[in-house]
Amino acid sequence: MTIHGSAAILLKVSFSLNDSGKYIKIGKNVGIGEFAHLGGAGGLSIGDDCIIGPYFSCHPENHRFLDGRELIRLQGTERKGISIGKNCWIGAKVTILDGVQIGNNCVVAAGAVVNTNMPDNAVIGGVPAKIIRNRNVNEEVVSIQRISA
Repeated sequence: MTIHGSAAILLKVSFSLNDSGKYIKIGKNVGIGEFAHLGGAGGLSIGDDCIIGPYFSCHPENHRFLDGRELIRLQGTERKGISIGKNCWIGAKVTILDGVQIGNNCVVAAGAVVNTNMPDNAVIGGVPAKIIRNRNVNEEVVSIQRISA
């Protein structure tokens, strides 16, 4: 695990004794709420300046299960990894699944299950998650100027 900057951390770690996984990289000025699960099997990267709510669940690994004749635990796993961009706000109880890349400056609504890539500046929510709107600072500033005029 790589953590940039100073940090006070209490971690509960779980892993397979056969294969501890790739990595967990946490950028500068990142806040993560309590009871978060950060899996590192396929690799997890969290960009600088992210804020993440409690009960965050990140799973950079997926079990193979299509062979009905074989035990699921013996079918192996796929590991694509997860990447979260810079300056993201991820709400409470969000789940991010293997293979997902979340762009910079995104907001993910509480309780969302993200199973597909999301572009920069997206506001994301739902199960499965979808883009609700885009964050456009210029549009918001114009709206505020109209109200105050």
